[in-house]
Amino acid sequence: MRRHGFRGMLPLLRRAVPAALLLCALFCAAVCRADTPYVTYTVNGYGEVQETQSAYLAVDTVVGFGEERLNKPDDLFIAEDGTIYVADTKNRRILIGTAAGELKGIVGRDVLQSPRGVFVTKDGDIYVADRDAEAVFQFSADGELKHTYTKPESPLYGESLSFLPLKLVVNDAGILFVICESNTNGIVEISPIDGGTFLGYFGTNYASADIRTIIYRAILTEAQRAKMVSNIPATPDNLAIDSRGLIYTVTRGDGMKTVKRLNIAGINLIDGAESVDIPSAIAAGSHHNVYVADQKGFIYEYNSDGELIFVFGGKDDGNNRAGLFTTVTAIGTDPQGRLYVLDSALNMIQVFEPTEFTDLIHEALELYSVGRYTESKEPLEKVLAMNSLFDVANRAMGRAYYQEENWTEAQRYARLAKDREGYSDAFWEIRNEWLKSWVPWVFGGILVLALMLKIAGILRKKAAKPVPAGGITRPAPSRGIARLADNLRYAFRYMRHPIDASYGIAREGRGNWAAPAVLLGIFILEFLVNKYLCGFLQKTVQDGRYEIFRDAGIILAGAAALTLCNYLVCTINDGEGRVKQIFTYICYSLTPYILLTPVSFLLSHVLTINEQFLITLVNLLVYGWTLVLLVLGIREVNNYTAKETAKVIFLTIFTALILALIVFIIYVLWAQVFEFISALFGEAVYRIG
Repeated sequence: MRRHGFRGMLPLLRRAVPAALLLCALFCAAVCRADTPYVTYTVNGYGEVQETQSAYLAVDTVVGFGEERLNKPDDLFIAEDGTIYVADTKNRRILIGTAAGELKGIVGRDVLQSPRGVFVTKDGDIYVADRDAEAVFQFSADGELKHTYTKPESPLYGESLSFLPLKLVVNDAGILFVICESNTNGIVEISPIDGGTFLGYFGTNYASADIRTIIYRAILTEAQRAKMVSNIPATPDNLAIDSRGLIYTVTRGDGMKTVKRLNIAGINLIDGAESVDIPSAIAAGSHHNVYVADQKGFIYEYNSDGELIFVFGGKDDGNNRAGLFTTVTAIGTDPQGRLYVLDSALNMIQVFEPTEFTDLIHEALELYSVGRYTESKEPLEKVLAMNSLFDVANRAMGRAYYQEENWTEAQRYARLAKDREGYSDAFWEIRNEWLKSWVPWVFGGILVLALMLKIAGILRKKAAKPVPAGGITRPAPSRGIARLADNLRYAFRYMRHPIDASYGIAREGRGNWAAPAVLLGIFILEFLVNKYLCGFLQKTVQDGRYEIFRDAGIILAGAAALTLCNYLVCTINDGEGRVKQIFTYICYSLTPYILLTPVSFLLSHVLTINEQFLITLVNLLVYGWTLVLLVLGIREVNNYTAKETAKVIFLTIFTALILALIVFIIYVLWAQVFEFISALFGEAVYRIG
């Protein structure tokens, strides 16, 4: 019976085992597929780099086509049908093949000398930038040489300039845009008319100059300026063209202008894209996105506005791991969103496939770019379900709601994405609707209140008793709460009449500890509230990060250090102020901040980003007023002249810096002592254990 049962199980096992093995293989493949040797990053709304889901997976490697192997390739082009064209530089040819490694053809074997750039038009013509031949060659789809473009004969090109083409693109009208080595005038624009007509320079970069260079050039003689290093614009490193005819360029060392999208007039349409250190290649995606590769092996993906979406890849450590690179020289993309990255040092092309997460992002970008805002929300919701902290999706969702005129949701998602501009636009619309509904009632209430106050004033005057001759005298409080309240009122007198009030601090016993301490406490409270609870557009700290005790401690330590340093300096320089008096005028100088910061706080909740200058004006008034009060307090309480006051202020600042340095040194020494004691204790526990 047992043997018969086992034999009866054999057919079932024959069917189950292969299925189980298949499932195990698929599971292992999925695990291996997700276990990438690189990490994908994005940039959150605070501008910080943070890790996110894998955006692309390395799925294939191409080292040649057929029996032909790559030798120091420098450029590639991906046609719409997936055909790969590679500028096989050292072999002096253009290789044509597929991602599967199938050879489809070889072009320019007996013509090319050093092909550095390749571009293929929709009708199949192959354009090759050949540096050593100093020419651009145009081949037909069959590989026949159709035309050769050499150095333009136009004097506008520059007689002393060589024609050393490195990279090129061609638009639908057949106009060539060529990057030439050492040509700082810009991209060379050539029309195919009359065998090649020079149209001028396109997308010229601007020369950068710091303030020191500008001053030097303004004051130096012509002979001295001639000895200075020439300040010339940088030559673009690479370029690409999208389906709309817009040209993208990358230029190393150009700061936030590294990546540019140029319209037909050569004007940059991207402002402030995330900088790439050493860009080497650029490619326009099929979802209104753009890819940039740098020589360190990192791949950057941007949306149409130049906002960074992903960063992945990295430098290979010699183990030739998939997804890492040595020297990236070109990047391309096909209509399916796959990436092809050419590594010149490793002589191979790595193929990357987008993950589901990336496909959803691309779908949303595509829908939004064509005005289908409502439809773009569905893929964005799926993205946020995978990663609710992905600020690129939150920002896009907020903009989609804004286009639908759903201002509340647009503001909420902009707040989640830390998108200040989007938040401000949505808030302006919400505030506008509120004003339309409530302004008449508000103004009516203000008029009624003013009228009631006017009537109350008239009635109070009629009911007032006559004041006897000599008036009413109010003796100054002598102690307790009444004296504290009087000294607090005196602080506001110091704000309005600092010279007279300083005399009271120095000569009439107005110097005290209690009232300044209360003012300092109010200052700390207002500072913390304004820092952590102000309006979103004015907030300078990240949500959820509170350092209340640290901030309060810094303010207290700063007030104590300033009082001590100023007292020491004033004592050495024959100042008349005592410690209590110095502490008093320092704290009394904070009254403008105490009075006006609530105004700034309220404005931060009701102003849009274009109206923030009002808060800036209030802050300038506060800081300027505080500085004036502090200077006058030092001068009047210590009975200094203007020259002596300036000297004391400078010495106080210098003393405070010395004190800070001493504290820092003591902190470092104590940290090392504590670390040594901890290590010693740990070693002792280890030995005993």
